[in-house]
Amino acid sequence: MNWQITFPAALFFCAMLVGCDTSSDDQQAVSTEVPNVVTADIQKGIEKHIADQTRLGDGFFRLRYGDDELQLKLVKVHTEYLANLGPRRHFACVDLASTDGNVYDVDFFLEGDPGNMTVTETRVHKTNGKPIYVWEQHNDKTWHRVPAEDAPPKLLGVIKDTDRFEFLYKAKLPRLTSDARMWLPLPTSDSFQTVKVISINVPGKQQKLQDTEYGNSVLFLSLGPEDSEKNIEMRFLVQRLEKGVYQDQMTNPEKHLAPDKLVPANDTFRSIASEVVRGRTGNLVRARALYDHTIETMKYAKYGTGWGKGDAAFACDSARGNCTDFHSYFIALCRAVDIPARFAIGAAIPSARDDGGIDGYHCWAEFYSDGRWWPVDISEGDKCSALSTYYFGHNPANRIELSKGRDLILEPGPASGPINFLAHPILEINGKPQKVKVKFSFQRKPS
Repeated sequence: MNWQITFPAALFFCAMLVGCDTSSDDQQAVSTEVPNVVTADIQKGIEKHIADQTRLGDGFFRLRYGDDELQLKLVKVHTEYLANLGPRRHFACVDLASTDGNVYDVDFFLEGDPGNMTVTETRVHKTNGKPIYVWEQHNDKTWHRVPAEDAPPKLLGVIKDTDRFEFLYKAKLPRLTSDARMWLPLPTSDSFQTVKVISINVPGKQQKLQDTEYGNSVLFLSLGPEDSEKNIEMRFLVQRLEKGVYQDQMTNPEKHLAPDKLVPANDTFRSIASEVVRGRTGNLVRARALYDHTIETMKYAKYGTGWGKGDAAFACDSARGNCTDFHSYFIALCRAVDIPARFAIGAAIPSARDDGGIDGYHCWAEFYSDGRWWPVDISEGDKCSALSTYYFGHNPANRIELSKGRDLILEPGPASGPINFLAHPILEINGKPQKVKVKFSFQRKPS
């Protein structure tokens, strides 16, 4: 069954998702008749709706889903997907967590002006990261919902063979009261991606660093109060190949049996991994068993605290987290039964549109078997069972790798010690870590 967003609403939805030109005379005429709406207005509108309904629901946002009534709490408004669909029509995507720990990605359609918006449709889009439907644009510029089980790989996030895009890395410094230091990843070219620097516009004194363990390039900035609230902007042109099983003659796989700070070697992981691979021979068969076990055990759920650090012990105890937690758990299990495994992080470039925002970083892992490295993406395989076999041995072309490895050692390095992993900026003020607002976006380019 398909649901349809019709023109002219699709004109604006298209602008948000795939970058259609909305500078027509019709839009300009409309803009003089209705108030201008920005994403902050939509965010306030959906947050007010959820707050109002939560008060009416005795502390929960209550939502019918099948035969059940979900009792939900707000986790996150996806600001990168907020959109003005047309005159007094808007779209919001929100994560809400239930009392049993499941996380629901819910689509909301709203109508009205800033400060006076009404929700007209509420629909569960994903459960624990697994899509129920995806959006597809037809030739007439209308957008339709397609059930996930009927969707082709491109609508599920996979571009095969090659992809080419401009990647924009933006961050904004907070107020600096004294000297500060920042570390930023500089993506590099390898056998699967060719990276060309278009521009780097950053404040402060610059220095390029390289970690000797993994070969990552890092931009180091020395900053002062005069750099407060300044913008950081780096643009890269990336030509990317789909990544399959490959040989790496430059690296001794045995070094990827060693533990990391948050991926320890202990009896817990040895016991779990030994049980999972019992009776199986060969690293390839055993790694597939650990891959399937991770999918069966872990739940993609970003709420509360502890997730997102790539802490294998947290993942083991809680059985939930994001991509860093999935892959840290898998790497710990692989190493526990003498299968070399390693970590990489970057961003997944949306496949169903050609420009716009990117929902944060994404990471993946690789394991070693019979002289070759096998890329795996377990959190994506978990989200879509139809692609679980593809993600055992492949990374799609719509990726950018920003860095690889854990516990990165740099000189100069952070006062807090080796960097856990590097995708978002690392900022220290007087040796204390500080958060930085960061946004990724892209624009696909013809090959």
